[in-house]
Amino acid sequence: MKTWLVTGGAGFIGSNFVLRARSRGLARIINLDLLTYAGNVHNLDCLREDPDHVFVRGDIGDRDLIGELLGRYRPDAVLNFAAESHVDRSIDGPDPFIQTNVVGTFTLLKEGLRHWRGLSVAEQAGFRFLHVSTDEVYGSLGPADPAFSECTPYAPSSPYSASKAAADHLVRAYHHTFDLPTLTTNCSNNYGPRQFPEKLIPLMILNALEGKSLPIYGDGLNVRDWLYVEDHCAAIEQVLFEGRPGEAYNIGGACELTNREVVRAVCGVLDELRPRSPYRPHDSLITFVKDRPGHDRRYAIDSTKVRSELGWHPEETFETGLRKTVEWYLRHADWVQSIQSGEYQDWIRRQYGEP
Repeated sequence: MKTWLVTGGAGFIGSNFVLRARSRGLARIINLDLLTYAGNVHNLDCLREDPDHVFVRGDIGDRDLIGELLGRYRPDAVLNFAAESHVDRSIDGPDPFIQTNVVGTFTLLKEGLRHWRGLSVAEQAGFRFLHVSTDEVYGSLGPADPAFSECTPYAPSSPYSASKAAADHLVRAYHHTFDLPTLTTNCSNNYGPRQFPEKLIPLMILNALEGKSLPIYGDGLNVRDWLYVEDHCAAIEQVLFEGRPGEAYNIGGACELTNREVVRAVCGVLDELRPRSPYRPHDSLITFVKDRPGHDRRYAIDSTKVRSELGWHPEETFETGLRKTVEWYLRHADWVQSIQSGEYQDWIRRQYGEP
C-alpha cells in the first residue's frame, strides 16, 4: 500500500479527501493538521480505529516535524491542503495567511525536496508533491470575459489570494529549478459536508434554521463557479495518479451562480425539507450588508484540460449536491454544536453585525 502525507486533512476539503481515500483503500494516510478554528478532528471520527490513518497535530511550518514525518513514514506523495482560506479573515488579519500559505508551503517544499532526493531512482519517478490551490489567484472577471484557464495571468486581489498565488509560484519554481515532481490544482468554490460555517452555504443553512438574518454582501450579484466537494476530491485523485509533473490543472463545476441565486436555492431546499419551520419561506430572512473591500465580481473556471487530458467530470449537479449538503447539516446538529465556539460567534458578529 502506498503512503501519503496529507496536510490540512482535518479541514473541509482535506477531511473529505482523506475519508474518500481511506474508504477506497488507496493509501495509508499520515494526516497532519494544526487544528486551528476551521480544522475539526471530529471530521475523522469514523477513522479512529483505522490503523492506516495516522493523525498528527502539528504545523506545516515546523521544519523539524515535517522532516521527522517524511523520514519515518517515507511517503510516496505529499498532498498540501493546509491553508488559511477565508477572504474576510485575511482582510481582518493577514499575518496567519502569510505564515501558513506562503512560509508553510515553502517549508513543505524544502523538506519535500530533501526527502525526494534521498529516494531511489524508481521511488523518485513515482513521487508526487500535489499542492491544492484556488481560482482566486487569477483575480476577477468581467461579465463577458472568458473563464480562467491555466494560461490566465495571476492577478490576486486579497491577502488570501495573494498568499495562495505566492505558494503556487514557489511550487512551480521548485519543479523548474530542482525537478521536484509537483502538481498544482486550482479549484472553484467548493461546498458540501463538513464545511466550516463562515462560508456562504453552511452559514445560510444554519442561520436560516435559527431564524437569523441571511446576510449577502453588496447587491448579491457577485458570481462564483460552484463545485461539490466530493467531485473536487475525485479530480485531485485523478491529477495525483495521471497528471503530468510540473503542470497545473484548473478544476471547476461549470456552474456560475450569483450569491443571490445560491442563497435562494438554499432557502428553497430548506422550505421543502423543513415545511413546518416558523421561518418559512426562508428567503424572507435575506438581508443585504455593506460589501467587503476589494470584492471580486466574478470567477469562472475552464476545466477543459483536466477533462480532456485526464477524463474527469463532476458527478453532481448544483441541485443534487446542494440537497446532499443541506441534508448533511440537518443530520449533524452535534457536529455544528461542536464547532460553534465563542470565538467563532464573536467573529461572525464582527463581520456581519448582530442578526
